[in-house]
Amino acid sequence: MAQPSRRGVLGLALAAAATTSCGPRHPAAAAAHLAATPAPAGTPGGPAAPAHLGAPQENALPGSPDWEITDPGRAGAVEGFADRVSVLPGEEFGLHVSTTAAAFTVSAYRTGWYGGARARLVWRREHVPGTRQEAPQVDRATRTVLTGWQRTLAVGTTGWPEGAYLLRLDAEDGSGRSYVPLTVRSASTAGRTVVMSAPATWQAYNEWGGYSLYNGPTGTLATRSLQVVFDRPYDYDHGAGLFLVYEAPLIALAERLGLPLAYTTGIDVAREPGLLRGASAVLSLGHDEYWSPEQRAHVVAARDAGTNLAVLGANCCFRRVRFEPTALGPDRTVVCYKDAWAQDPGHRAGAPATTDFRSGPGADPESAMLGVIYDGYPVDAPYVVTSPEHWVFAGTGVAAGASFPHLVGVEYDRVNTAFPTPRPIEVVSHSPVVCEGRRSHADTAYYTVPGGAGVFATGTMRWVESLDAHGPGGGKADHGIDSRAGDLVRTVTETVLRAFAAGPAGHTRPAVDNLASVYGA
Repeated sequence: MAQPSRRGVLGLALAAAATTSCGPRHPAAAAAHLAATPAPAGTPGGPAAPAHLGAPQENALPGSPDWEITDPGRAGAVEGFADRVSVLPGEEFGLHVSTTAAAFTVSAYRTGWYGGARARLVWRREHVPGTRQEAPQVDRATRTVLTGWQRTLAVGTTGWPEGAYLLRLDAEDGSGRSYVPLTVRSASTAGRTVVMSAPATWQAYNEWGGYSLYNGPTGTLATRSLQVVFDRPYDYDHGAGLFLVYEAPLIALAERLGLPLAYTTGIDVAREPGLLRGASAVLSLGHDEYWSPEQRAHVVAARDAGTNLAVLGANCCFRRVRFEPTALGPDRTVVCYKDAWAQDPGHRAGAPATTDFRSGPGADPESAMLGVIYDGYPVDAPYVVTSPEHWVFAGTGVAAGASFPHLVGVEYDRVNTAFPTPRPIEVVSHSPVVCEGRRSHADTAYYTVPGGAGVFATGTMRWVESLDAHGPGGGKADHGIDSRAGDLVRTVTETVLRAFAAGPAGHTRPAVDNLASVYGA
């Protein structure tokens, strides 16, 4: 099957799930083990800088404009996965690769700014012997796709800077190429803005092998997986999952600003209670839907201790999941039974139900953390500014009623006091939407808590990808979004990131509640 277009990923996945329609969703021994070492410093592909350098020093290094895959070649020609979602600098991980070629090349690119090049070649290994791995199997009880692939290559990360990586696999016969994502995570986040990648959500939508948490061979919920594993490639965006659409543009912007950054994943935050201790801010990126209760509890604890939170998307923290091991290691399975939660053996053994956070048993609506709550899909609507004097709009020059076509979509959030809502909260953009005949609003909101943290939520899933909107808009642009909307999103995002990096925003920018004037309540 041909790869779907990058911007069609979300629509394809969500269209398969009837419950995501408009309206609130309520109540193995290894094969050849090949030692891989980086090239000497200063040589092509070698680590030109030690791993401890911050973003400004790292981003001053030359980028690699040829990192991007423009032609993936033949389906299945070369594809793979890493047996770790993230590693600390210097740790080893394994690559499990299947290819029809006799050999392939692995190139590790750190994504970021680099003068706009967006990636830098950090390490490369050529002439890795290739083999075609066995066909995947499907567990009959959970409809989980299982590969059983053998390890192809062991990769050490000594000298790799912290950051978000794409490993590029190139079949040496030219038949194909693909990505494998990996985070080289930060051991400490104190004093830094934390980029919290969302691989659990990427995996939920991953249809490699014919199954995701949304559908199976019939294209319906009835045949979906009840749990999915990281022991398989990603099918979207040539193996990059949802990273390039919903995360890479924000990482590039944050690195361009020279902010002190830390890198991690939601899985790491769930596993390590103190990981966010002392962080200036935590960033939830464009599509961050699947959270474990532990991840949520640790983010809330950080917020309450003064760590700012920026939610740069919509539909965040909607699904409650559980992480379980596979034969390759811990936290390699994402369990989410959704409306079939009562069938989950883990829940029967006492674990929380893997269903929507707002639903029972154990309902805990996401709005208590976010301020906003998911309200529907699909929409395509203008973004309307209602509080142009608010500090987040500084430098934009917008006036009340300023409208930016197509910026609201494809999912959206709003403030809804029928659910737990932190106060004081300010709605600064209140955009009318019509979702399958139902009138509502998408809200950008900001609230503060007694501990001093500020929480900013955009209310639209298109925020991060709009950072790359530079053209005239219209039919050939992503979603039709033009440079005017892109300028707004870039300016607001820069303002929020700089303010949040400076410390608890609530101390200097306390929220002044305006729900009475916006919603009449």
